[in-house]
Amino acid sequence: MNHFLDIHKTDPAELRKIIDQASATKQARLGRPKAALDDELPLKDRMVALIFEKPSTRTRVSFDVGVRQMGGQTMVLSGKDMQLGHGETIADTARVLSRYVDMIMIRTFDETVLTEMAEYADVPVINGLTDRTHPCQIMADVLTYEEHRGPIKGKKVVWTGDGNNVCASFLHAAGQFGFDMTFTGPAQLDPEEEFMGFARSKGSTIQVERDPFKAVEGADLIVADTWVSMHDSQSSKERRHNMLRPYQVNDHLMSHAKDDALFMHCLPAHREEEVTSAVMDGPQSVIFDEAENRLHAQKAIMRWCLGA
Repeated sequence: MNHFLDIHKTDPAELRKIIDQASATKQARLGRPKAALDDELPLKDRMVALIFEKPSTRTRVSFDVGVRQMGGQTMVLSGKDMQLGHGETIADTARVLSRYVDMIMIRTFDETVLTEMAEYADVPVINGLTDRTHPCQIMADVLTYEEHRGPIKGKKVVWTGDGNNVCASFLHAAGQFGFDMTFTGPAQLDPEEEFMGFARSKGSTIQVERDPFKAVEGADLIVADTWVSMHDSQSSKERRHNMLRPYQVNDHLMSHAKDDALFMHCLPAHREEEVTSAVMDGPQSVIFDEAENRLHAQKAIMRWCLGA
């Protein structure tokens, strides 16, 4: 049994197996109806609990479809359904769910909810997102980059904006997959030193550059994310917009990167805020391939967790 909790907690060789499995599975489905079952059914007769304390579009749909394509069934539970940690303890919830289902995916706020669930569950637990990390998204991003440009090892990735949970998992991936990364954004929103330190400890070059135009020089990939959360107050949103406006990804910024640099965004995006529509819909953008690849990457992650 394997949990998939964070990229830096999974052996690099196993991460590579997951990416290769995702690519092979995607290729095998080319031209087939989206609802069709895979030729192999590694989740046949399996039940997967999908727990959402945080709402989601891509995570919910991609996991649900992925389980069904592999022959399994899903049980979707919201925070309201479960009241995690507000009545029954997380540990007891994990023990009970383990009697009913074969795997648990949880999308939550506090990282400790994830880690406690994994500690006490007798079935694999997958991190669908916490406030600190978002590993499934970055596995999809690595898959997407390599589909378009070949191995990501040795490449330069630039993260622009807020050093948030998605950025944190990108830094973990830098260390595990062997690419370099530059963060450009206001000092108040720097990634945690722990995340940058991990990547550096693995030999990756990790830099912080306040000037976004200098940051993207020589970049193979530029990545952005939303500037505000749905939970931010109006005054907080205004402050963050003022801080982050210089870091918008637009055609002018993209022109300072390599000619064949790609652009990614995990979506949903606020067009004309962190990125312009011209970039999102332009020839360097791979955002919709990236969104699709959540499905393929997560199917491979689930197979790996079950040893299937």
